[in-house]
Amino acid sequence: MKEIRIGLIGTGIIAHDHVDRYNNIPGVKVVAACDLQEGKLNAFCDRYHIENRYSDYRKLLERDDLDAVDVCLHNNLHAPIAVAVMASGKDCYCEKPMAGSYKDARAMYEAADYYGKKLHIQLGMLYGGQMIAAKRFVDSGLLGKVYHARSYGYRRRGRPFVDGYAEKEFDSATWAGHGALFDMGVYHISQLLYLLGMPAVKKLSGKIYQELAMPARERTVSGFNVEELGMGFVKFADDLTMDIIESWAIHGGAFPASSLYGSKGGLTLSGKDNAQGLTYFHEIKGYPCETEVNVGLQDYYLNRHDPGRWCYENTQTMWIGILRGECEDIRTRDIALETMLISEGIFLSDQLKREVDAEEIPHLSQSIAIRSQETPFGRLEYPANPFYR
Repeated sequence: MKEIRIGLIGTGIIAHDHVDRYNNIPGVKVVAACDLQEGKLNAFCDRYHIENRYSDYRKLLERDDLDAVDVCLHNNLHAPIAVAVMASGKDCYCEKPMAGSYKDARAMYEAADYYGKKLHIQLGMLYGGQMIAAKRFVDSGLLGKVYHARSYGYRRRGRPFVDGYAEKEFDSATWAGHGALFDMGVYHISQLLYLLGMPAVKKLSGKIYQELAMPARERTVSGFNVEELGMGFVKFADDLTMDIIESWAIHGGAFPASSLYGSKGGLTLSGKDNAQGLTYFHEIKGYPCETEVNVGLQDYYLNRHDPGRWCYENTQTMWIGILRGECEDIRTRDIALETMLISEGIFLSDQLKREVDAEEIPHLSQSIAIRSQETPFGRLEYPANPFYR
């Protein structure tokens, strides 16, 4: 088995998850890491026994022994760094959302084509037994014509930093672009787009809110200026629609799980564990029925008898499988870009106070990528490239 050698840029919260997953895949090694904060970088590398350490991402990209580079940075840093990774001749795995705006995400997409490199976006809810089952149900026609989908995500109190966890940059439009829809909504929207086979978006409307109180210190330190609640309505081709609600914080009980509704049946993606929970709504001889699908039993069989099943365990097993040529790329960059289109459409609708056409969004979207920025840890500088227009 060929060893896959990974370089990592960014050693924050999510980087720990990435390395833990890499360490659970045979034949994968994180050989280099980069962060501007030397103390944070050394603590991270000491913990995971990573020998090669850099404070300048350009030095990491000069290495000729890396199969791919993993970008674990805040949203508005994704595009410039990912483009630089691919320009250096390396395949790129990048955290969600794809970028801080549709325009920046498009730049990444075009750079992948221009440099002929693989670009994979971390869309963690496209994998596991539940999604394998749901995809089979939809593709086999058990739902008939699917005409509506519901993308739901709930936190009662889960605002990063102000509610006690994660970093303050999640709350800043400068670093993150937006809030709940970019942080968590990306998972649920992308999940449904994948199941639906990427239908063409026609029109969108939406509204965002930041209404709940928060401690004055946390508001000041974080500069909280993103949404805690995002809501949208999407019209696709062929009369398909989707409603969206994503909460970081709300005075209300748990939302229903994301669902699909068709002429012959419906699916609810129940359960918090991505490998469990699927309810199939249908009729037998005119009698409405609800079938709790035993995902676990069939998944146990697939894990033992399907040699390609391991690739679909999670986002990083698929990435490694793609790098090794052992599984088909589900093209997360396409799904992630369409998710960005929908998310940006919601923000534009709120800003313009009207429904927007999908064709408007690429023209209205603006680049908000951080290309030159003073930070407490030094100055970030990124070279100009032809993909920002």
